[in-house]
Amino acid sequence: MRPDAMIYSENTQKKYFVRSQRARLVLRFCVLLSVVGIVLCLAGCRAPAEPRITGIETRPPMPAGYRVVVGRSVENRPIETVVLGTGSDVVLIMATIHGSEPAGTALVEYLSDHLSRDGSLLERGRIVIVPVVNPDGMVLNSRFNARGVDLNRNFSADNRQNNRRNGMTALSEPEARVIFQLISRCRPDRIVTIHQPLSCIDYDGPAKALAERMARYCDLPVRKVGARPGSLGSFAGETLGIPIVTLELRKNDDELAAQQLWDRYGRALLAAVAFPGNIER
Repeated sequence: MRPDAMIYSENTQKKYFVRSQRARLVLRFCVLLSVVGIVLCLAGCRAPAEPRITGIETRPPMPAGYRVVVGRSVENRPIETVVLGTGSDVVLIMATIHGSEPAGTALVEYLSDHLSRDGSLLERGRIVIVPVVNPDGMVLNSRFNARGVDLNRNFSADNRQNNRRNGMTALSEPEARVIFQLISRCRPDRIVTIHQPLSCIDYDGPAKALAERMARYCDLPVRKVGARPGSLGSFAGETLGIPIVTLELRKNDDELAAQQLWDRYGRALLAAVAFPGNIER
């Protein structure tokens, strides 16, 4: 073979080798893209996960407490939680699950300020406060959320009934899912939820002693209203067995200033925080 022919043959082999290497790299890259695409497609086909609430578990506790957004309403308004204390005894207190019953919000905000100033009740416990469960309903002055669902009938209680007002499925509403996940993550020893306008202290589950203790510090009587289908009381008290008290304020209490509300009901809330211990009269 002539020398120039040998050189041509060697160059041809080199070009073929380079092209083969490039082809292999392109093929591998295409396979990798295909695998990534399949994974992303499968992930996109999964049912949407329930919102995870991580603030209470992952954020380090602060001596004077902290406020964290734990979820969003139907209309994307923030649902905030105030966390106070670092102890193992957990009390969950919430207000305005019905947007047209706003007096509890001013009351629990005052409670938060009071406990931040006087931390004696925080030595053994942690208090988790949700000032407004239903921010859309509060803006609309409506019992229901923005989709017309009664959040206090949307829980996965044993007695729930699916319909338009209660929600076609349990926990269909983002606001109810926030509370569900708070209960799941915090594992409260007792719960207090504030409503209007029945002017009494109702309870569900093993909470009679707690209700009676709170009644000693305000002028509302203990009265068993009964577990409503899919209510928070039914879910927490009857299904989960967590003591839960519904503090039913008076109809016109939303016309009172925060200080006036505190004068009427503040010590009852402090009694719930301290339970089974006592507070000074």
